[in-house]
Amino acid sequence: MSTKTIETQYQQMSVRVDAMRKKTGRPLTLTEKILFSHLDNPETQVLERGKAQLALRPDRVAMQDATAQMAMLQFIQANKKRAAVPSTIHCDHLIRAQSGAKEDIDRAIAENKEVYDFLASASEKYGIGFWKPGAGIIHQVDYWHRFSHTQWRWVGYACNWCGRCRRG
Repeated sequence: MSTKTIETQYQQMSVRVDAMRKKTGRPLTLTEKILFSHLDNPETQVLERGKAQLALRPDRVAMQDATAQMAMLQFIQANKKRAAVPSTIHCDHLIRAQSGAKEDIDRAIAENKEVYDFLASASEKYGIGFWKPGAGIIHQVDYWHRFSHTQWRWVGYACNWCGRCRRG
């Protein structure tokens, strides 16, 4: 990402936050500033608590293997040639911790070969970064990127539905 692109993004973020501050007529929380700075169109965005759906423009997309399968199938169906923003797939959620690092990764590769092969080939075709099984845990990778590349702002999530990834 070029310096010019980054500067333009930051300028747009400030404009969006200012527009939403005027629209709400009050100071904004940090969370609101982060979300509002990524709005697709602040002028037309409806803000009805509990009902509004935010149209967001993330700077980056990070997917994990278990959900990236469906995301990539939908992306392919959209007939896009490349991802619109820097994107990565991290193969860490289909690995079960049972016997030790090497055995667990080898078992995951054997059990999920078709999934990993699909994600690797789709990533290559569409210009998406691919982190193979054993390359690290997405939360650690996310943390590293967030603090080492300060020009990036991720709008993302943590996988907390299954309990495996929860941090206390």
